[in-house]
Amino acid sequence: DAIAPKREEAFGDVEKRVVAQLLALMDGMSDRGQVIVLGATNRSESLDPALRRPGRFDREIEIGVPNVEGRLEILQIHTRGMPLSEDINLQELAARLHGYTGADIKALCREAAMKALRRCLPEIELEGDRISHEILESIMISDRDFKEGMKEIIPTAMREFYVEAAGVKWEDVGGLYEAKRTLHDNLITGIKDPEKFAKMGIRPSKGALLYGPPGTGKSLLAKALATESNANIIVVRGPEVLSKWVGESEKAIREIFRKAKTSSPCIVVFDELDSLARPRAHEDDLMGNERVLSQILTEMDDAGSAGVIVVGITNRPDLIDTSLLRPGRLDLILYVGPPDEKARLEIIKITSKSMPLASDIDLEVIAQSSKNFSGADLLALCREAGVHALRRSADVISNTDFANAARMVRPSITKDVEDWYESMKKNITYAMPKPIDKTFYG
Repeated sequence: DAIAPKREEAFGDVEKRVVAQLLALMDGMSDRGQVIVLGATNRSESLDPALRRPGRFDREIEIGVPNVEGRLEILQIHTRGMPLSEDINLQELAARLHGYTGADIKALCREAAMKALRRCLPEIELEGDRISHEILESIMISDRDFKEGMKEIIPTAMREFYVEAAGVKWEDVGGLYEAKRTLHDNLITGIKDPEKFAKMGIRPSKGALLYGPPGTGKSLLAKALATESNANIIVVRGPEVLSKWVGESEKAIREIFRKAKTSSPCIVVFDELDSLARPRAHEDDLMGNERVLSQILTEMDDAGSAGVIVVGITNRPDLIDTSLLRPGRLDLILYVGPPDEKARLEIIKITSKSMPLASDIDLEVIAQSSKNFSGADLLALCREAGVHALRRSADVISNTDFANAARMVRPSITKDVEDWYESMKKNITYAMPKPIDKTFYG
């Protein structure tokens, strides 16, 4: 790509002459003996199209990101001389390395070895000429070393859109039992065990729309979905994609889905989806939202077969074009509502599990008195109680601290907000399952 760029995009005459010379020389290759020309590039779209035809570069071989079998073989090559402990399962490790190229896996193995060495450094006498045989024999690389190394080695295929995995699990999301059950049965099973859907002769869902009042846990639910399915996650915040230059926003959407397909299984989360998917009947389309929406629809139609799931998050479902909400695109439309009393108690327990609470605090009473509080409000309530205890220089958080915090933090979900979302539920296709046993997810 450095010596043979597209001639219509080249600024100087030198590049054009070099391309013309290369074309002329390759056309005369048949008379020059047994000579083969190999070209390597990671920007094939930048090459002059005259080179990419039979008679010049006859074959094009794409070397993509390795799949599970390829990653396992690369791991076996790079770890065959390493002292691995018995708790390492290379098959499971390869399954976790979505988006890792061969060079990434090599760097990961080196980083894991360095982690093991650092663990043994206190026992090594650096003053001597040599290290004892016993210490060398005791150095073993464990599965924990690889997990710590994965935090520092960012996969190449995800580098531009890399989001550090938050490690949020289902038990970290208080309440929302029906939403978690629906996402598990449709999306996680579709990623982990697609044979179940094939056995029924159906295809798994391609995506989900999570809508509801602010602070009810929609983004947290999307992160937990990525963690539980062992998939990569790309978080797209709507306004970041929009550009005043014609074609740039659509190019960004294409690049996001290209990276997601390369790193599949991958979950693409569109936060604030209403900023990108406005109804196409709008007259003042200054930012080209119609073109962006058309690009998203086109990419979603191709993404399902490539192991890419799209999750949309919004507080304004009335501002989303109905073409996104049909089966085959965002199949699951889930309302993430305010928590009930049991869910509020669970959220308070999760939030306060690392807080030094006084022995006389009754969390059930706090949950009962926090009606109309969202998950974010409850988080703010616990934080304000901790801040109040800090002001008193106390060692534990008492009931008084929570009482003072309740005066400071007000509920964000009013009756008007609930009524508005109830009216939205009647106007939008709604996929809420029947109530289930709430012990299913702890």
